[in-house]
Amino acid sequence: MKIESLRIRKEMKVFDLVEAFTLSAFNARRLGDSAKLWKRMIEDDAFIFFTFAGAMIPAGMREIISGTIELGFAHSIVTTGANIVHEICESLGYSHEIGSEKANDPELAERDLNRIYDVFIPTSAFFAVEEFLSKVFGEISGNLSSYEILWEIGSKLENSFLRVAFEKRVPVFCPTFHDSIAGLHLMLYGKKVVLDYKKDIKKILELCSQNRKMGIIIVGGGVPKNFALQSMLLSKGFDYAIQITTDSPHFGGLSGATLEEAKSWCKIKKDAKVVTIYCDATITLPILFAYLVDSI
Repeated sequence: MKIESLRIRKEMKVFDLVEAFTLSAFNARRLGDSAKLWKRMIEDDAFIFFTFAGAMIPAGMREIISGTIELGFAHSIVTTGANIVHEICESLGYSHEIGSEKANDPELAERDLNRIYDVFIPTSAFFAVEEFLSKVFGEISGNLSSYEILWEIGSKLENSFLRVAFEKRVPVFCPTFHDSIAGLHLMLYGKKVVLDYKKDIKKILELCSQNRKMGIIIVGGGVPKNFALQSMLLSKGFDYAIQITTDSPHFGGLSGATLEEAKSWCKIKKDAKVVTIYCDATITLPILFAYLVDSI
């Protein structure tokens, strides 16, 4: 099969463009192959984990994550405490603003602005998060998993992927909940709450033990990637895996570790179909989501 030159036409659908990528090369082909693989997971009725680290919410990916849950493109989420906090900010009406990586950071601090590369967010947003979480945490009690706490938070929010997850009972695991502002507030205001990670592990092991095909979409790597992959150590391994990363494997870090390497740990089956895209997720994730939307 030969490489085909991309033929771009007016009013071309994302679906057709991504299909054409599969006959190109490098990361365009990987992107096309990943789109087809994710579509195959859905068609095969696989249970799909979607993990994302990095600043995906500040970067404007929240509606895509919400749509991924709403449309059934993923059945469980694993993310960071930071993404949870920024999602709450947005749901409470505070926006992430277009900024600049060249800004004077001490001056931003004086203006009560916080910088995430080229994104700004006002400190007032985090005051609002504290007020909101102090009420939520003050009303709950017992030994709760991170996904149960996040369902409680989602039940009190509108226009949030946490609300969609709560309504659809999709578990959102946050293995780094304590490594965030939300974790600090849980300590301050959740006097009757114990964050019980044993319950998280028990739940994710149950999900990984289902008698069906298992797939995983990994955005960015980090703790969410490992938390989901390691859960297959007591099971059969993932049948399909897609990874979007900007990290390289030869530095030895987890976020750059190849999916083939995970096969040596039996976290992914030896005959599993896997694709890694080396690209910024803020570019690839919207294209993959648009492809899937065009496919249904």
